[in-house]
Amino acid sequence: MELRGKKLLIMGANPETAVLVNTAREMGVYTVVTDYDHNAYAKRYADKACDVDGMDVPGLVALARAEGVDGVLVGVADRLIVPYQQVCEALGLPCYGTLEQCAIFTDKQKFNQRCLEYGIPPIPSFDLGREFCEIDLGRLRFPLFIKPVDGNSGKGMSICYDKGEVGTAIEKALAFSRSGRFLVECYMDCDDLFINFTFKDGEFWPSAIADRYTSREQGNVSRVCLGATYPSKYVDLYFDTLHEKFCRMFKDMDVQHGVFMVSAFVENSVIHVYDPGFRLQGEAPNLHIEAVNGFDQKAMLVQYALTGSMGAEDLGAMNDCRFRGKHAATIWYLAKEGTIARIEGLEEVAADPAVFKVVQRLYEGDLVTRQMVGTEAQVVARLYMVCDTKEELVGKVKQLQDEVTAYNEKGMPMLLDGFDVGDI
Repeated sequence: MELRGKKLLIMGANPETAVLVNTAREMGVYTVVTDYDHNAYAKRYADKACDVDGMDVPGLVALARAEGVDGVLVGVADRLIVPYQQVCEALGLPCYGTLEQCAIFTDKQKFNQRCLEYGIPPIPSFDLGREFCEIDLGRLRFPLFIKPVDGNSGKGMSICYDKGEVGTAIEKALAFSRSGRFLVECYMDCDDLFINFTFKDGEFWPSAIADRYTSREQGNVSRVCLGATYPSKYVDLYFDTLHEKFCRMFKDMDVQHGVFMVSAFVENSVIHVYDPGFRLQGEAPNLHIEAVNGFDQKAMLVQYALTGSMGAEDLGAMNDCRFRGKHAATIWYLAKEGTIARIEGLEEVAADPAVFKVVQRLYEGDLVTRQMVGTEAQVVARLYMVCDTKEELVGKVKQLQDEVTAYNEKGMPMLLDGFDVGDI
């Protein structure tokens, strides 16, 4: 279907949303990008940039009508999913989720409850109110992980190793929770993975299942991702223990269109799910899906927003979460606290034959604050690569992690250590 000349309102303009804006423009779509931050990164790629807050539903509706847009789409921002649905409903435009779906898939507590109904194990958790007492703390099993029920990107999350850290961690979580709620979970020190789904016309497929590796260098803040490798060593375990349960849940919820990702831990051969995301992701597994399986989740979402259709592709034939025998990886380069004075190696690694994309997020002169540590805001760049064999992938990951460096104003190295290729 011809989309050239149609107008699309995109809500949110963080750096990860820039690739969605560029995809829409490559399809001939006129993009109106709005964010409360006048200088938000993705605005520089838009045909028109506006400053309406993504949480201001009446303001967004008025903007959409004034601009005469043909569709609305949310970028890579979890907090904007529910407003996105409300704006689409007010305008009578296609939205890939219902109000119920958007509410459940953006609330960790509601999502956990829904998973339990279908026998899908969440992370073991504890009931603890803000006004807790010593008896309440006696029921807890340390270490704990405390986070807002509606947070994302590592914001407001803390690891607690003893009772004395709980109160501070709760206040931190509440500072990043719109609903004023938090979760207290067992801290999972085990293998980490994610499962990415594609939905089209009521059918759905796990499009990527990857093992994730996280940093252990930064104390009791949330462990930020250092990279991921595809396909996961737990693909068979997922299909053996969870796939049919997810199928029943998605069918009963009547999820028709869109993309969805859920993170998980594996402990004693049990997959414990956490952190749903009913949207494109900052770590962009869609890029690997496009590179290996040949369909572009970004383009499908743009087309759906403007036409009500995710396209004519036969995803059943194209989709393969085992990546057709190939092996892929993402490398995250993370900066420590400080001002970035110099970055070296990004152009060189981008030219490697195994690398198909590098997305830079921070630049020379940018400041990494203490508040950014433990969140995705400390990501300097992400590198995306595909190899024919696992052995080739292991060698390339080691090489490409070592080739990128960054320094602060005193000439001291700023990047965190990469992940151990022996874990692949």
